[in-house]
Amino acid sequence: QVPLVESGGGLVQTGGSLTLSCAASGRIFSRYTMAWLRQAPGKEREFVAAIRRSGGNPFYATPVKGRFTISGEDAENTVYLQMNDLKPEDTAVYYCAATRRDSFVEYDYWGQGTQVTVSS
Repeated sequence: QVPLVESGGGLVQTGGSLTLSCAASGRIFSRYTMAWLRQAPGKEREFVAAIRRSGGNPFYATPVKGRFTISGEDAENTVYLQMNDLKPEDTAVYYCAATRRDSFVEYDYWGQGTQVTVSS
């Protein structure tokens, strides 16, 4: 079983919205911090958002604060990334990842990635 499977990427105009989904196995979803990262062409992969299974407020990278929302659906073992007011600089491959560490630097599981393209 593939541990993490993303979906929902696509092409959208500036100012538009997209919702990404990450389906996880129950074992991972119930025990791991779930995160979204992205990698734009020619750039390093960067943290976008994360949500801890232990609760508390989600974490967001500064460029996406106020525009992106990460959430989890327990019944579906799925993590979502709602992206609003998209900008061309949001264009990247978006990855779902899971970690048992407190930091958002190293991850134990990765999804295959889904392309998000924002046209100007």
